[in-house]
Amino acid sequence: MTAMIKAHEIQGVIALENSFNRVGLDHVVLVKVATAGVVTRLMGGSREEVINALSNAWIDGQSLRTYRHAPNTGSRKSWAAGDATSRGVRLALIALKGEMGYPSALTARTWGFYDVLFRGNEFKFQRPYGSYVMENILFKISFPAEFHAQTAVECALQLHPRVKDRLEQIEKIEITTQESAIRIIDKKGPLYNPADRDHCIQYMTAIGLIFGELTAAHYEDSVAADPRIDVLRDKMTCIENPQYSRDYLDPSKRSISNAIQIFFKDGTSTERVEVEYPIGHRRRRKEGIPLLVKKFETNLARRFPAKQQKAVLDVFLDNRKLVGIPVNEFVDMFVI
Repeated sequence: MTAMIKAHEIQGVIALENSFNRVGLDHVVLVKVATAGVVTRLMGGSREEVINALSNAWIDGQSLRTYRHAPNTGSRKSWAAGDATSRGVRLALIALKGEMGYPSALTARTWGFYDVLFRGNEFKFQRPYGSYVMENILFKISFPAEFHAQTAVECALQLHPRVKDRLEQIEKIEITTQESAIRIIDKKGPLYNPADRDHCIQYMTAIGLIFGELTAAHYEDSVAADPRIDVLRDKMTCIENPQYSRDYLDPSKRSISNAIQIFFKDGTSTERVEVEYPIGHRRRRKEGIPLLVKKFETNLARRFPAKQQKAVLDVFLDNRKLVGIPVNEFVDMFVI
């Protein structure tokens, strides 16, 4: 548990004030760095060996965000973090075998990470390392959607009963959102595959308005061929609300706000529906946790026999058992 908290805290606290996507790098570099450091320590590494592993993680070639954005959005975004984790473990193992580190991996002029990949800027830190990230973790509960669009989909589902029989009468749809959503998932034009579609706020919103739900199946070609989707996408405009952008970065809020209003050809409109926090947010834990448990149960049922499902649930729903179970026994629970 301590190692999990450390791994989340390292990558999360660095990410709070340092935007890797603005320089074209995928954030999984932080997954690799956190893994390298924490795994080295887990395996008995000394302070020097941890530093050696970390320095090698920073000087590795880093993943570009190419596969997360049009026109190259693809399935690599589904395995990029796992790939980064495996590399972090590899760097930990060689550090434990005596592989040297590089003292100025970040700061070396011309050749260090800052100059080569971060436009010469040094990292900034908002807070010391503690447990902030784990305490504020966002669970993806309700929809298989990129996080900046979670609340937009929730708005769309609220509007679905009002518009489902009037889709052809819609003149325009206004999506009010944060700067990050506009930069990352505001997409026009063709969407080429499921990975492209689940990173398009207009596509996800259209699905919610048309079908009143959003599942993984809605990203497949068979659904995407529905002409109503692109008709609605073409009528959507994304508008930044500066307050949404500020609240998104505010450490006391970390909201991910979206609002949707639909205007019809006869001059009427829906109310403006706004959702500030997705259901997986810390501020919605009371309603979110029961749904999270249900999602866990559903996915266990897809993979394991009933007896094994119950054994896993008994451990996960009892904090004393979960904290006390040896790692090897924990892993054995998931073997079929």
